Amino acid sequence: MTNNTVISTEGRNLYRQESLDYGDYRNFEGVIEKAKLACFNSGHRIDDHFADVSKMVEIGSGAIREIKVMLLSRYACYIVIQNADPNKEIVAQGQTYFAIQTRRQELADERGEDERRVLLRGEIRRHNVRSLSFRPKGEILCLGRICTTFTY
Repeated sequence: MTNNTVISTEGRNLYRQESLDYGDYRNFEGVIEKAKLACFNSGHRIDDHFADVSKMVEIGSGAIREIKVMLLSRYACYIVIQNADPNKEIVAQGQTYFAIQTRRQELADERGEDERRVLLRGEIRRHNVRSLSFRPKGEILCLGRICTTFTY
């Protein structure tokens, strides 16, 4: 992962009972692989969002063992949810959340375009008024079928 990428969580923390309810990490690895593919196919660098590292953990007998851990960026967590099993309630809720947020953003973008259009109209109107104020007295100006004489 690059220094600019915020690491959000370990993949192993996501799959557990309290998160995505995958019984075994091996079952969850397929979801991560699908998310990596989605990341790559959307033009992002996989290494910027998914980092394979090793971690030492204590096992039941008290011995220490090395395990493989996947560190995920915030973006990676989002696409993991989008590629997880929608039959799981928490996954369905996450996918619904992303759909709602996407629509909110679309609406906000549309409002922004409307506001820019109104501002541009006002700017053009002010420009036209200034342009008209420099017309010589008595000149006739026609806009379509409407004509006016400048008398100021």
